[in-house]
Amino acid sequence: MKIGFVGLGNVGGKLAGSLLRNGKDLTVLDLNPELVEDFVSRGAEAADSPAALMRDCDVVITCLPSPAACNAVVSEMLDEVCEGKIWLEMSTTDEAEVKRLGSEVIARGGAAVDCPVSGGCHRADTGNISIFAGCDRATFERVLPILTVLGRRVLHTGELGSASVLKVMTNYLATANLLTCCEALVTMKAAGLDLATTYEAIKISSGTSFVHETESQVILNGSRDISFTMDLVKKDIGLFQDIADRANVPLEISPLMIEIFKDGIARFGERAQSDDIIRRLEEATGLDITAPGFPAEMTDDEPEEPGYEVVPARG
Repeated sequence: MKIGFVGLGNVGGKLAGSLLRNGKDLTVLDLNPELVEDFVSRGAEAADSPAALMRDCDVVITCLPSPAACNAVVSEMLDEVCEGKIWLEMSTTDEAEVKRLGSEVIARGGAAVDCPVSGGCHRADTGNISIFAGCDRATFERVLPILTVLGRRVLHTGELGSASVLKVMTNYLATANLLTCCEALVTMKAAGLDLATTYEAIKISSGTSFVHETESQVILNGSRDISFTMDLVKKDIGLFQDIADRANVPLEISPLMIEIFKDGIARFGERAQSDDIIRRLEEATGLDITAPGFPAEMTDDEPEEPGYEVVPARG
């Protein structure tokens, strides 16, 4: 099976790397020629357009920074979609947009799956990331062998679009946790507590979380490099707010989070690392929230293992 991959950025490049590492027949496309050249040097082929990628491959995966970018790529591919072709959308995107584009693919005889990932770039790099997949069951079973190479835990979430809704929710929760971790670290520093001790206190307690055990470490290192930027956070939590608005849910925390990241972008720039958001509190207090002994970036020390489907308990 020939697999095409569009978007070799922070997440996409690592996902595509898992396919290449596991011997898949891979063709890649990206606006950055240096990223493409790197993959070609490791055994991938290069495509010159999205249309050529869809024409020449059985499966095309997109992992792009925005719904607009995805629309541009998929629109170019549509004329080459035919019976048997599969489009996998691995971006964090809008439910309505993935359903609209997916319906265009399906109308031409192809299949469409929204399958965003969750768990951080360090786990994407090792094939241990989690994947949500929205599509009919028959399509899910067709693509499961690919998804279990890309990630470890694969959850079939329901119909097309459902995975994107759940992914936006998880990014909302992660962002809320990031902001509370920032407030906790700054408050403990202001109260005179040692930051390394604070980190461990959170880690071994009911206050711990995936976000704390990863992002708090690069915050304390000072690099704040989590391979995710403020503009992407703002996009994702904005998408979550849109879901709530459509469902008439009067959220209270979400609008405040959006305003915090708008302010962070105004101060530090759209492409500032998302964990730089703690600088707002550092500047307000004059405190330095760093400590020795923490890593500059996250790495996944779990061995790569075959993926599997996660099956929800149904009582």
